[in-house]
Amino acid sequence: MQITAVIPAYNEGGTVGQVVTQVKRHRLIDEIIVVSDGSTDDTASKATEAGAKVIEFDQNRGKGAAMQVGIENNNSNIILFLDADLLGLTVEHIDQLLLPIINQQAEMTIGVFADGRMVTDLAQKIAPFLSGQRAVKQSVLDGISDLNMTKFGVEVALTQYIKKHDIKIKEVELHDLSHVLKEEKLGVVEGFKARLRMYWDIAKNFSWFKNKIK
Repeated sequence: MQITAVIPAYNEGGTVGQVVTQVKRHRLIDEIIVVSDGSTDDTASKATEAGAKVIEFDQNRGKGAAMQVGIENNNSNIILFLDADLLGLTVEHIDQLLLPIINQQAEMTIGVFADGRMVTDLAQKIAPFLSGQRAVKQSVLDGISDLNMTKFGVEVALTQYIKKHDIKIKEVELHDLSHVLKEEKLGVVEGFKARLRMYWDIAKNFSWFKNKIK
């Protein structure tokens, strides 16, 4: 059984190397693909230094497009999706995401932050389907088209497809894991604007994908 980790990244040079390093420590991961989504910082070089295969976009296309390219450039049975800005990722977290798939308990897992940072924990408890931490069988992904159109709504698209087709999902709590807030990356004002744009993309793509699978 082959397992590939796909990590979409946009200007995450400060954290992507640490994420890749932790994934490389995992005994079951065969390949790590970082898709640098038009990054203008050192995301690509940091990911390469840490041992990932890096695919670079010349301009920002959105998270859905980055994930889709990662899916298209592997031959694995299971894909592990992780965000590039994670704080506190461990091998144990990766086990929690992968083992229910390997042991045939689920066809997709969704990781929800717990006991990390109050803001990120609360957001994922309210809307766990927004989590970027998940593992999924390639056979499930083969049935989903146009992920590259969904931008930040890709997690919504995946979850809606799974529910529509009665595919078994398992939510797992990822303790002491969090990520860098947009307000910390970009400043309070620009970070807040970026957050609003993300939520708008999610809202738009929820409607788009709902119509797509009717």
